[in-house]
Amino acid sequence: MNIVTDARVADLVSRLVDKPFVPPFTAMGIERGREVVGGVVFNVFEGADIHVSVAGRGFSREFLSSVGEYVFRQLACERMTVITEQPRVVRIAEKLGGEIEGLIRNHFGRGRDAILVGILKDDWKY
Repeated sequence: MNIVTDARVADLVSRLVDKPFVPPFTAMGIERGREVVGGVVFNVFEGADIHVSVAGRGFSREFLSSVGEYVFRQLACERMTVITEQPRVVRIAEKLGGEIEGLIRNHFGRGRDAILVGILKDDWKY
């Protein structure tokens, strides 16, 4: 497994959530072989918070630790806001210390709601 930050990550997440990302954003992904299989797009940076869109698979402990390092140490955020429609991603976020904070109706298009999960720096497990 390699952690990558190139354009393929945002392309994968965008394709999987069927939503374009408008710069500025940063992306971090998981590459197995030569294929990006999972990733995170960081956007809507607001100082204390950054939105995180997550899709795919292969989220190892090393990868999750890198996500926390970037958000909580490098950017010095107090929280990250995870936006997803994947129940599996919600479960991962909860295991990392997140709490479901709400639902964003039609966020991914008509009839495709997003689950909003907040993860606070003090609750981050890695």
